[in-house]
Amino acid sequence: MKVRELSSDEYAPYCKTYLINVDDTYTLTEWMEVSVHEFIHFVQDIPMDKHGYRYAEGKWTIKEIIQHIIDTERIFAYRALRISRNDKTPLPGFDESEYANNNDAENRGLQDILTELALVRQCNMMLFKSFSQEQLLRKGEASGHQVSVRALGFLITAHQKHHMKVFKERYL
Repeated sequence: MKVRELSSDEYAPYCKTYLINVDDTYTLTEWMEVSVHEFIHFVQDIPMDKHGYRYAEGKWTIKEIIQHIIDTERIFAYRALRISRNDKTPLPGFDESEYANNNDAENRGLQDILTELALVRQCNMMLFKSFSQEQLLRKGEASGHQVSVRALGFLITAHQKHHMKVFKERYL
């Protein structure tokens, strides 16, 4: 399954701006693997003095953003698990600023954070590989919008790709 197979009723309208950054030459699980390696290599090439940089007052550092990517991936994967299991409970949104303000990323080493990202992604690739075609197509409500399990998988990588773009534009 590739991102072009998603229909617009499988995700919130604002997600389209994220999903256009997904490489359509890969299947979902292939892209999950390729994109995390691409991201880790990209981050490892960022000069050390940039890791604590904020391009404006109140903006997150590179390490805080990576932790935000990890937190968001965990939340999206949890949503996918619940929806795949036919849980009809509407799933709430989350306050990304509260998560970022309480993640303690600045007191961790970059390699430690990147290792956590790689391990979270490995677990989530296995999770998405375990879903049947029927489960991947299931939809549920998250943050007030309908979303499919497979769209959540692509949104994990699209969100990461979005922040990689932000790094290039505002941090480097």
